Amino acid sequence: MADLDMSLQFLKGVGPARYEILQKLGLNTVEDILNYFPRDYEDRGNYKKICELIDGETTAIKAIVKTNVSEQRIRRNMAIYKVIAEDGTGNIILTWFNQPYIKKQLCVGEEYSFYGKVKNTLGRIEIQSPVFEKAEASKNTGKIIPIYPLTAGITQNVFRGIVELAVKSSLEEVQESMPNWILDKYRLPSFKWAMQNIHFPEKLEDFEKARKRIAFDELLTMQLALLRFKEKGNEDRDGISFSIDENVDELLNTLPYKLTNAQMRVWKEIDKDMRSSKSMNRLVQGDVGSGKTAVATLAMFKAVKNGYQAAMMAPTAILARQHYEGISKMLAPFNMNVELLTSDITKKNKALVLERLKNGEIDILIGTHALLEENVEFKNAGLVITDEQHRFGVRQRSVLSAKGNLTDTLVMTATPIPRTLAIILYGDLDISIIDELPPGRQKIDTYAVKRNMDERINAFINKELNAGRQAYIVCPLVEESEHMEGVKSVVEQFEYYKKVLANYKVEMLHGKMKPKDKDDIMQRFKQGEINAIISTTVIEVGVDVPNSTLMIIENAERFGLAQLHQLRGRVGRGKHKSYCVLKYEGNSDIVKQRMEIMQKSNDGFVISEKDLELRGPGEFFGTRQHGIPEFRVANLFTDIPIMKVAQEIANRIIEEDPRLEKPENTILLNGINKLFEEKISI
Repeated sequence: MADLDMSLQFLKGVGPARYEILQKLGLNTVEDILNYFPRDYEDRGNYKKICELIDGETTAIKAIVKTNVSEQRIRRNMAIYKVIAEDGTGNIILTWFNQPYIKKQLCVGEEYSFYGKVKNTLGRIEIQSPVFEKAEASKNTGKIIPIYPLTAGITQNVFRGIVELAVKSSLEEVQESMPNWILDKYRLPSFKWAMQNIHFPEKLEDFEKARKRIAFDELLTMQLALLRFKEKGNEDRDGISFSIDENVDELLNTLPYKLTNAQMRVWKEIDKDMRSSKSMNRLVQGDVGSGKTAVATLAMFKAVKNGYQAAMMAPTAILARQHYEGISKMLAPFNMNVELLTSDITKKNKALVLERLKNGEIDILIGTHALLEENVEFKNAGLVITDEQHRFGVRQRSVLSAKGNLTDTLVMTATPIPRTLAIILYGDLDISIIDELPPGRQKIDTYAVKRNMDERINAFINKELNAGRQAYIVCPLVEESEHMEGVKSVVEQFEYYKKVLANYKVEMLHGKMKPKDKDDIMQRFKQGEINAIISTTVIEVGVDVPNSTLMIIENAERFGLAQLHQLRGRVGRGKHKSYCVLKYEGNSDIVKQRMEIMQKSNDGFVISEKDLELRGPGEFFGTRQHGIPEFRVANLFTDIPIMKVAQEIANRIIEEDPRLEKPENTILLNGINKLFEEKISI
């Protein structure tokens, strides 16, 4: 029997060399490998007769070898090995490339199991590079075989052997993760059974049953954790009850525009939270340009009018500076002290800002991650706001909230998130949606084109720049990658576009550059000193440049729809007509469907739903959600029915036992602590 925390290097068949390879996959202990689930399965047990084989299908057969293995050398480094086998219904040619050991492993007259892709050319049936073994010793054929995500240096066969040994030697050590009342009520199989059958199911129905059991565990544990986190934030203390005496209409009347109905609806939700004696924990979702900052400014205005300080955190210095400039302008008539804190200010200025903040001389502090530093002390913080929430994590949010005693928390994101996904990612927050754009915002014309349109697109870029406009050109990679054939990097494209746009100032921007250099380029672009930026997705969250009217996205098929929409939102912010050109490769139905969605819709929420449907939730944000553990099995699109049941159970449990103190719920609390570890303080 192997302990779950035993190092894999001591498991039979591993040793130091293989252990190093397994560590590259993040696998250190026996428990790690039990929780490393297959990415796919091959049904090698559904044997067919040779006469039943169909061109293009992948299948298993049993056949007797009729000829010796022939060898044909077609060039210096290429040898082909062939053998003919039959099963009484027909003959088949089995072919391998550069595998001389085949000659020693196949014997005439012996029956073998073969598994591979069928090729039927004018009645000549062949399987190239099939997996095979003797029919009576079916270790890798004759059953459902798991396929794991691996790295160089280890084969599927070897890895499966390690997993099989780990399962056999430690399965009894695996503890049940759900109370008996849940198992009984929802007729769930045991966790041990699920672990066995997620790796080595006897039939596909068993795999699906095991997958659903583990997905249920993940979704319920996540929901309980977020609800527990929310409940803990409100435990044993009241929040700030901001008075209703101050006149927010004063601020509204000074604005050069009227808030949309959606903005007013969301503001009323925030206002109600702020008046309440409970701490506000609210997420504001809204498309690019929907006016989230204006609503956030109303909240800060209210906090300051009630004698408290407010803070706003943005993911980049240049975005923080943009907020600082805009909010300072909005609040100028009210003599509120707004200050900026980023990592690039001088030591002397920083010390001065920190001293004034602690003394209460600063009403509103806007900044970057610098706000999280220990020496940032408020005299009386009442409201904290994080912008572009998906760039920060739950823990960072809680660190900022802890700067005050009873702070209200508001988080904002311009990444439209389907409500089903938002409930999971932000289960500890109430959700508001600004689903209306201010009047005057122009629709951005979007075109999806193939490579043969390069010349016309380049002429169009030159035409726009000649008219005094500016352009973004976005690439998926910083540097050339041999793993992404046909995908040009930002470095390569920069050299290319310097020639295409020879009459204009072109600069390159990517995430490996120093923050100061990135900010400098974006500032010069905003001021019109740069005509075009060749960039990675670092401009996805950026400053407003009203004069930029053109977004060109190279290899658009490599991006998620939500990310494409976010990038597109960088243009169309001024009075000039704006365009987005998606240059893509590939003819698959999925690629065409995704490009069509982008051309037809400018609604971020519609697009995000499609993105979740087509791509799944794994990389929904481009940047993974910090602080939220990844789901190993659960799929937030296909598992919505499971998620809804998990949410109902979680709500009922937390309502009856907010601290999970009842004996029957201890197992659930242990699961939460294990899942989140140090990510969230539960």
